[in-house]
Amino acid sequence: MVELGKLILTFKPSLSIHIIITTAPYNSGDTAPYIATVTATIPSITFHHLPPTSIDSASLHHENLLFDLIRHSKPLVHQALVSISKNYTVHAFIIDFFCCETLTVSTQLKIPCFFFITSGASAMAFFFYLPTLHRNSQKSFKDQNTLLHIPGLPPIPSSDMPKPLLDRSDKAYDNFLACANDLCESTGIIVNTFESLEPRTIKAILDGLCVHEGRTPPIHCIGPLILTKEGKRNVRSESLTWLDSQPSRSVVFLCFGSLGSFTVEQLREIAVGLEKSGQRFLWVVRSPVSVANSGLPDPDLDSLLPDGFLDRTKEKGMVVKNWVEQVEVLSHDSVGGFVTHCGWNSVLEAVCAGVPMVAWPLYAEQRLNRVALVEEIKIALPMNESEDWFVSSDEVEKRVNELMNSERGESVRSRVVRMKNEAKAAMANGGSSQVALTKLTESWN
Repeated sequence: MVELGKLILTFKPSLSIHIIITTAPYNSGDTAPYIATVTATIPSITFHHLPPTSIDSASLHHENLLFDLIRHSKPLVHQALVSISKNYTVHAFIIDFFCCETLTVSTQLKIPCFFFITSGASAMAFFFYLPTLHRNSQKSFKDQNTLLHIPGLPPIPSSDMPKPLLDRSDKAYDNFLACANDLCESTGIIVNTFESLEPRTIKAILDGLCVHEGRTPPIHCIGPLILTKEGKRNVRSESLTWLDSQPSRSVVFLCFGSLGSFTVEQLREIAVGLEKSGQRFLWVVRSPVSVANSGLPDPDLDSLLPDGFLDRTKEKGMVVKNWVEQVEVLSHDSVGGFVTHCGWNSVLEAVCAGVPMVAWPLYAEQRLNRVALVEEIKIALPMNESEDWFVSSDEVEKRVNELMNSERGESVRSRVVRMKNEAKAAMANGGSSQVALTKLTESWN
């Protein structure tokens, strides 16, 4: 949302951006330093923190917590918008997908409401089409064992639907279905993608093929919107310094997002696969879920990885705990491939850097993203799992080598380099994303 606000300000510097933040009923990390930096460097962005609200947190799915939080926060959101309206003309209310419940608040206050879809057009097409899929079958996705045919997308296995949607008797399914219907009631939808990345999917949406009952709202493809640094880092990180010493396009980068955590068994399988591949690698490792819950701040690499692995691979590989500056790493000349969880931010960062991917989805809409990346956009190779989502060392070795040393890998590489150039063109003067954003902001006059 902050990045979108900054982008809007580049087109309409006369506007001010007000970001409403709920207090999460769980540990969402310390955002205070980041917010303080944004506040200090961009006076046109103001943050409004809503007071805590009490919710029932007994749910199998994290997503239900988010839906319940927003549902209970509606009166507070209403108060915040009324308060802001006393001193400002509110041209638009932009909400995240999980905030669909607040659509009624903007309707009551007669404020145009836009959804901001932080994933791609493929996820948007799926959610538009979800009510149709719901009507066409009485079975849960987990029991259908079939290919789903969504307009603008390749056939998608029903088992690749997001986990909270697999069981239609679950409350999470109802929440997502309600939000899918709400999309059509909005003033418009802002999407973090660009036309030439997902042309067939975007055309299917614009042609109204994904919504069988109701209207398709205006779609504004304004991406790729990726993270920009606030201020300069004084010290160059160890990982970037290590990359400086590696040959051009020789390193495979493995990173699985802020929530990407594996079992000890899976971590060791990755390590064995990397070692057998012989490829240079930079690997970000987080503590396994069971260990992370015990409160240990950092993963103990010696106990998590195979005996002697770090010593045997120290000439070719580097393992980093928890975090790296991903945008800078992907942009480094030494990085030639990216094993990713298919989170959309990571995908766009790889596209903007021209780095081909191996798609290894973990949660949310990432399995759907994998189908789009591999079958439709053709900028990634698939990491294939067993039925229980486990990936063998042989598969890790095979896919890493295929990405770095094969005709198929080279085809994916040339395709993603083309998309890198298309992304630059979309954001340049007269480009599709710039035109879309100009039209959007001009509609607020």
